Amino acid sequence: MSDDDKRDDRWTRGPELTPEEARRMRRAARDEAATPGDEDAETLRERQRLAQLEMMDRWIGGVLAEQRRSRRWKLFFRFFFALLILGSLSTTFYGLFIAPGAGAPDTPHLGVVEVKGVIDSDSPASAERIIQGLERAWKADRAEAVVLHVNSPGGSPVQSQRIFDAVMRLRDAGDKPIIAVIEDIGASGAYYIAAAADEIVAARASLVGSIGVIHAGFGFEEAIGRFGVERRVFTAGKNKAFLDPFSDIAPSQREFWQEVLATTHRQFIGDVRKGRGERLVDDERLFSGLIWSGEQALDLGLVDGLGSLDTLARRFDGARLQDYTPRLDPLERLSRQFGRVAAEWLGASSGASPVRYQLP
Repeated sequence: MSDDDKRDDRWTRGPELTPEEARRMRRAARDEAATPGDEDAETLRERQRLAQLEMMDRWIGGVLAEQRRSRRWKLFFRFFFALLILGSLSTTFYGLFIAPGAGAPDTPHLGVVEVKGVIDSDSPASAERIIQGLERAWKADRAEAVVLHVNSPGGSPVQSQRIFDAVMRLRDAGDKPIIAVIEDIGASGAYYIAAAADEIVAARASLVGSIGVIHAGFGFEEAIGRFGVERRVFTAGKNKAFLDPFSDIAPSQREFWQEVLATTHRQFIGDVRKGRGERLVDDERLFSGLIWSGEQALDLGLVDGLGSLDTLARRFDGARLQDYTPRLDPLERLSRQFGRVAAEWLGASSGASPVRYQLP
């Protein structure tokens, strides 16, 4: 091929171009191809097909990305629930097979049982849990004393009586002393429990006493009338609904309920006298429901000394404190709390006694 032919061909035989000229030519060619008026029908169909394919590719990519995200979340939740189940099984296994046999050191120590919060069958301070802790501390060979560490405003009369009876039974066995240490508060049902101990120790500023019985409620019979609400209660027995807050209470019913509270109060007083004996001073205010500071309680014979767990440990030559309170299952606590909240929302009874050895 001659040099003249090469110079006449646009691509291989044209004149030699600089890079800048080549870029300008390519840009002009693209602009020419993008002009709709110069395209034939076949080119337009091809362009539409390519655009549709590109759109389909983007849609498929979005679907695949969403599926990947969904799979990742599914894996996350499966892993989370697997850990939750594993934790529950581990806690249950520990509570059933390890915890009951643990916590009994070979050195002298004080066996502590915690009485914290409201005393109730569904609370951590239930009779079942506290009595189990008392038995474990009592049977520990190297426990020099059983210590009830009390920090509670009281609660259920039945639960308090059960714990009182268990402490008195162990106390009468006489194997080792039982000492109640009141932290911030040991009132009403909590003091009921402490009264069974051989000795009660409280801080100077602790709140002690409140030997009384309470039932609190409301009367809404006039309120629902103002809103035009009709109360419908069906009973068999004319006194069955006498504590219904939307119904009036007759004088005879009020007198009857007051006698129930008085009877429960007499039981409380009798057991406190049984536990404390002649250490109580002759003061009618003791059983009036008043609550005292630890310093005042010492003068009234409600406690035997002022101090804390630390001072008690020093009295036993620095003996270590060993907690014998049974551990709580976290899932069980959560389910109980959920059940209690659900019952309140639905207006169902929680099963707790309306009569309380508890601060209002």
